[in-house]
Amino acid sequence: MTIRNRTPGPRIWAACLLIPVALVAVARGAGPDTTANAGSAGLVPGVLDAASAAQAFIATLDQGARAKALYPLGDEEQFGWYYTPVERNGLPLADMTAEQRAAAHDLLQSALSSQGYHKANAIIELERVLGILEGRPERRDPENYFVTIFGEPSPGGAWAWRFEGHHLSLNFSSPSDVLTVTGPAFMGANPARVPSGPKAGWRPLGREEDLARTLLLSFSDEQRGRAVISAEAPSDVLTGNDRRARLDAFEGLPADAMTEAQRTILFDIVHEYVGNMSNDFDWMTRVRNEIPAGDIHFAWAGSPNPEEGHYYRIHSPVFLIEYDNTQNDANHVHSVWRDLENDFGGDALARHYEESDHH
Repeated sequence: MTIRNRTPGPRIWAACLLIPVALVAVARGAGPDTTANAGSAGLVPGVLDAASAAQAFIATLDQGARAKALYPLGDEEQFGWYYTPVERNGLPLADMTAEQRAAAHDLLQSALSSQGYHKANAIIELERVLGILEGRPERRDPENYFVTIFGEPSPGGAWAWRFEGHHLSLNFSSPSDVLTVTGPAFMGANPARVPSGPKAGWRPLGREEDLARTLLLSFSDEQRGRAVISAEAPSDVLTGNDRRARLDAFEGLPADAMTEAQRTILFDIVHEYVGNMSNDFDWMTRVRNEIPAGDIHFAWAGSPNPEEGHYYRIHSPVFLIEYDNTQNDANHVHSVWRDLENDFGGDALARHYEESDHH
């Protein structure tokens, strides 16, 4: 496989400001029987499937397509992610043959659950809707989504890849044969609720909003006083598209100050994000059993009412969820999942570089 070290092209920001949301999950296996079904190599099925799908995708590419799609592992291009309509590097769907598109979708399905895959395709389909609503269909192109692969995909080696376009940035890293890291993972929706036409009422990211509002409205006055950190919502997710997500402090109501029923709703919100991945088993086990409830904080800003600007986040030392719906009269969602330890492969990928002779 030929990998060319290319200098990233210019990034041109569009006039409208959108917000990055990252969705990150660590996936090792679906449960106790995973290893038994992993095959003779003892590899986790999801890791093997993703590597095989990536290899199959690369096999469809000619030299020109490879020059666009393939980068060395660790190239600076790997760590630049955008959820706004900017110029991107990588191989766009628009330049792919039917065979290549099918292979690209196979790769995406290898990393996402059916829920996540349908959300990703809904976000892409919203480009057509937004183009009609804006009267600028030429600016909103559902084929302007890119696949980029970093390193050489293999079940036992380190590599990474990204699927990205407007309102969608999904970053995956496989530092070893036993770990797949997802993050940053951003999903957005504009419009959040389609106002008219054949898809009127459609809300691809509606559950993320509804669950969080249900939790907020379940709080007592004292609980709500701690959970609500501002009467006004920020204009975007606070961590933006930074390479490393940082917030100054933990704010809001900790999970150990919630009732059992409220914590169940909180965990349902987390699962709505990590459940977009092909396997959420590890993360939900950690959230429920390994992360102290006092370390998980739910914070809300803005109005509690639908169709009015609002923001929330779920923040712990190891993961962060941000959601914002303020733009376009509160009909424009940005959401993101961040793995605060392993975004872009994080510590696990760093260890790979330290331990590998060829780095």
